[in-house]
Amino acid sequence: MSAEISAFPKRPARDPAPDEAGEDRLVLDDYLPYRLSVASNAVSRLIARAYEDRFGLTIPQWRLIAVLAEDGAMTPGAAVARTVLDKVTISRAAQALVKRRLVARVAHEGDGRSHRLSLTEAGLRLHAEIAPLALAYEAALLSGLAPGEVAAVKALLKRLEAAAVRLSGEPAAD
Repeated sequence: MSAEISAFPKRPARDPAPDEAGEDRLVLDDYLPYRLSVASNAVSRLIARAYEDRFGLTIPQWRLIAVLAEDGAMTPGAAVARTVLDKVTISRAAQALVKRRLVARVAHEGDGRSHRLSLTEAGLRLHAEIAPLALAYEAALLSGLAPGEVAAVKALLKRLEAAAVRLSGEPAAD
């Protein structure tokens, strides 16, 4: 990774504020990775409170439910890749959801050492109840933006994600 980053130009396209010696310095509030993290955390906290208070779900649990509802049964490894959460987080979310009978663990037909996760009927009902609320939160968050701005933000976020994946050297998620 450091070899790839060292190939970057000495000065970024938009110069940060120079310090007293005229050198570039990091200004945290102007640093895009920081801004993205702060915004993501603020949105996650808002939504987490709603899901926790009303449904007793954590964000990883909700994300796993949403992915299983959208993509169908999958292995925990596939859930890790799809949710961009680590193995331990997915494992804990799956265990809690299995305990609540919202997710079922079924032996993998092709690999006896593995299993697949799928939503139960109760899990599907819960997803159907939460999904409209999730969409309402999204609409409220985006209400101050014009439709073109929303499309631009989404497109830019996808490009930033792709650039980060390229720089990391990790394989891109499907």
